[in-house]
Amino acid sequence: MDKLLPFQKKDFKEIFVEMEGLPVTIRTLDPPLHEFLPDRDELIEEIATLKAKEGEEDQIEEKERLLNRVEELHEMNPMLGHRGCRLGIVFPEITEMQARAIFEAACELAKHGKSVFPEVMIPLVGHVNEFKHQKEVVIRVAEETMKKYKVRIKYLVGTMIEIPRACLTADEIASEAEFFSFGTNDLTQMTYGYSRDDAGKFLQYYIDHGILGHDPFVSIDQSGVGELVEMGVKKGRSARRDLKVGICGEHGGDPDSVIFCHEVGLDYVSCSPYRVPIARLAAAQAAIGKKVEEYTSA
Repeated sequence: MDKLLPFQKKDFKEIFVEMEGLPVTIRTLDPPLHEFLPDRDELIEEIATLKAKEGEEDQIEEKERLLNRVEELHEMNPMLGHRGCRLGIVFPEITEMQARAIFEAACELAKHGKSVFPEVMIPLVGHVNEFKHQKEVVIRVAEETMKKYKVRIKYLVGTMIEIPRACLTADEIASEAEFFSFGTNDLTQMTYGYSRDDAGKFLQYYIDHGILGHDPFVSIDQSGVGELVEMGVKKGRSARRDLKVGICGEHGGDPDSVIFCHEVGLDYVSCSPYRVPIARLAAAQAAIGKKVEEYTSA
């Protein structure tokens, strides 16, 4: 963690400089830990190659130690396994490191007169206690860092809503979270029970043969996933009226999905940079359409 902190801090500092005066949402570590380690099969091949040579004992020992760790972290279904907030709960030092990098970067810039507004987003929360655990870590580190630098900055701590249970208990989570961002990629995956990585083997067949009208990973399934989003918005705002709510993921660049998000009261959408022009156009059309509808009904 000590080795990673300077890299993270440098990245956050550069982002804050570019985004001066605007809020910056930073998601804490989400992928399973095994994704940060070498491939198991490649390691086995490297070890076998080294063993065929002489005088490589030190390298062999190091590679074997790494292989053991890869096998320890191996999961049968990593996307439903030890990732997201679960990582930060079991290994709070990960969240602490990221929070320290965020707030040290923010405080150093604030001391030089820069306007910085970090928004820390906790991923994969399904139970309010998961969020409370991670929020406490973030706030503790933020307060320690601001005290150290003798500066105060405004910040928010919110969560990604990407598990169906989070939509069903959004009022409980909103009593603690200051903003929601619907992770509609994972929410679609978990609602349908489709693996995003494997669904390509049958989704096109489904669409071609009328089982599905469209790819739910491209455009939000409004009658299923969309119902959960709408429920999450209503329940969340019933507990926190000023709750800022948006979505992040590829749906944010799909015109139909953007219009749907506008209709259910979301504040923003986010998407890949190259899809931003499409998203802005769709958002403008949705807003104009709403105004025309209000005018004609009046």
